[in-house]
Amino acid sequence: MKYKNLTKEQILISIDRLTRFKNTRDKYIRVFTDIITSCLIEPKLKKSELLSMDYAELTSVAEMILNGSIMAILSNNSSIKATNVEINKLISDYENSVFINDSETQELLNNNILYRQAADLIEEDCVSNLRWLKMLVAKPNCSMHDLREKYELKYPIEKIVLAEGITEEILLPAFSRYLGLDFYKKGIQIIPAGGKNQVVKMYYKLIEEVKLPIFVLLDRDAEKNIEQISPKLRSIDKIHLISCGEFEDLLPKSLIIKTVNKHFENFLSISEQDLASEYTTVYVLDELFKTKGLHEFKKSEFAKLVRDNITCDSDISDEIKDIIKELGQK
Repeated sequence: MKYKNLTKEQILISIDRLTRFKNTRDKYIRVFTDIITSCLIEPKLKKSELLSMDYAELTSVAEMILNGSIMAILSNNSSIKATNVEINKLISDYENSVFINDSETQELLNNNILYRQAADLIEEDCVSNLRWLKMLVAKPNCSMHDLREKYELKYPIEKIVLAEGITEEILLPAFSRYLGLDFYKKGIQIIPAGGKNQVVKMYYKLIEEVKLPIFVLLDRDAEKNIEQISPKLRSIDKIHLISCGEFEDLLPKSLIIKTVNKHFENFLSISEQDLASEYTTVYVLDELFKTKGLHEFKKSEFAKLVRDNITCDSDISDEIKDIIKELGQK
């Protein structure tokens, strides 16, 4: 076979995608087919041919290109070590502990990718899954859980929080960290589904793919969605229905006031009276931003501002504390 080498950037993108928290079969097939279609010169194979190829053969071709590319970059490095299959086994065991993988998927996992050598290409300032890989290579005999706790690696993932939106994704880990439950130390992965109906679809999908417990967090108006989930709810999973409104409505008014006044200190100052309304917090803030001549209110941007202003116990409402307490339970 004749192929061109992947660049360093392409190698790192491939390794990154292979170690993300994604369905094992899907990510391996996607990465392997992308490597082959972009690099293989002879024989030239169509993507449709690759998708119908035996998984062991697909793995072999992608592995040849990826490993050859890694070694080409490191060829002048005298410290190159032989392949350490122990790293590959650790990754395979982890994937199988998290995902429900069939025998065909095992052929994708049964590879000899040079993870040890690839780790030499990874910069210190990298995404969490690549930090985890570097640490596995550096300390292969240490417990994955101990490494995660000590270095705040996030991996291995042990629990999923399935929420409706971006605000929960940004703020729940921040509130939790303040209260001593660090998502990165405890291996908690939060997934924003993009609405209550999408939460149901995502839950149905996840229970077919993962072995991990799932904590479902829903807004107050999602009672019908809970009825859809409940018949399929596994014993290891749990649902928390917010008592009033949506997650933003759980934020203490004092925290919202502190956040707005600090960020817009040169333009305005608000008080509790400005937030007094029968409407939702998001609606009130949206109207406030309009009437005060501020930029457009965006949930994600505001959540990041709030995150930076969590400084005391009163910044966290009782229900948020209850949610975090539930998350900390086995």
